[in-house]
Amino acid sequence: MNCRDHRLSRRNVLTIGAACGLSLTDVFRLRSAQADQKNYESKEGKAKSVIFIFLPGGMAHQESFDPKPYAPFEYRGPMGSIETTIPGVRFGQMFQKTSKIMDKLTVIRGMTHGEAAHERGTHNMFTGYRPSPALQFPSMGSVVSHEFGPRNNLPPYVMIPNQPNTFAGTGYLSSSFAGFSLGSDPAQNGFRVRDLQLPGNVNFERFDKRRKMLDMVNDHFKKREQSDSMDAVDTFYDRAYNLVSSQKAREAFDIEKEDPKIRDQYGRNTAGARMLLARRLVEAGVRYVTLTYGGWDHHDNIDGQMKSQVPAFDQAFATLIGDLETRGLLDSTMVCLCSEFGRTPKINATAGRDHWPKVFSTVLAGGGIKRGLVYGQSNATASEPETDPLTVEDWATTIYHCMGIVADKELMAPGDRPIEIVNGGKVRTALLA
Repeated sequence: MNCRDHRLSRRNVLTIGAACGLSLTDVFRLRSAQADQKNYESKEGKAKSVIFIFLPGGMAHQESFDPKPYAPFEYRGPMGSIETTIPGVRFGQMFQKTSKIMDKLTVIRGMTHGEAAHERGTHNMFTGYRPSPALQFPSMGSVVSHEFGPRNNLPPYVMIPNQPNTFAGTGYLSSSFAGFSLGSDPAQNGFRVRDLQLPGNVNFERFDKRRKMLDMVNDHFKKREQSDSMDAVDTFYDRAYNLVSSQKAREAFDIEKEDPKIRDQYGRNTAGARMLLARRLVEAGVRYVTLTYGGWDHHDNIDGQMKSQVPAFDQAFATLIGDLETRGLLDSTMVCLCSEFGRTPKINATAGRDHWPKVFSTVLAGGGIKRGLVYGQSNATASEPETDPLTVEDWATTIYHCMGIVADKELMAPGDRPIEIVNGGKVRTALLA
């Protein structure tokens, strides 16, 4: 093999190293440099922003986006189904408002992976990777932060209300790519985002002087020691300063600035406030917003649990999609809705359903995704995919593609180890508008 050959793969890395007299570290560095020369630079795609809505616990696909009205009762469950705006497509009976915007959605009914434990399934959906004991992978939000950085003095990655789990973090990336956490729930009375307000005795002139003094101290220590932690702190200070000093950026987090009529449309509750704030943030320039709502681990009384939680969610979600459309933002904002897995085909002895990762439903809208599409089908009992199964890797790769991120680009993990953003995923072009 020619030592000048630039077409390196993992399979020939060691062979090249031996033939050319390179150490493994040298080969990794060469591979990384060559990857940078490829067309791997992230450029904004159709999806300028993403709102990632996670329903923790595993929402039942049978009672939501993949009902089986003609299956036997033990599979169908106690709840009915309703028509949507797309003929022949039915949703669970509680999704009254969402059924009326099906023409703006893509529902994926063949999502599948093999992880039946909450934490492992959650890892899949937040990172696009199966869990590994050897490495902590970065969340999709942190990858977006790494690839694009801030816009309009706003954090590139925001978590509503807080970091929902460890898999929403930076993984092997620098801590400077962590999400910005609100610190409190926007549905609370008197909601204020922590760290955005100056102390009462500090005006912006005084704040700016303190910042310049801090810069002098930081420069001194950076000359003495260089580390990820110091770079991360410096990055956080820069971004925090820009955020606090920008009135427009600070106002994006102020839900009280919103028209009361719009707040009523979303619902003055947890689901409504979180989704409304997510819309305000992407409208202002945040690239990736993660929000969570509810608890969907319905092992018992699934009928009562769904009737309790879905109405507020249904109203807020349908309003979010409609609001983005009205403001001309839906084509440039992708909305992703998912849980970590679905629920068992049969109703159990306590009138609920248990964990089931073999097939479940997710929803995409906007940001370069087709409208009014059902992609993939589960079988008659919603127990496994029947057509077009969608893996986590392909799902994540398609989302990244819509944002302009090439998912097989390699990032550097500790030890100069190149790791693809997603390993082995393919863009599902049938999902794209």
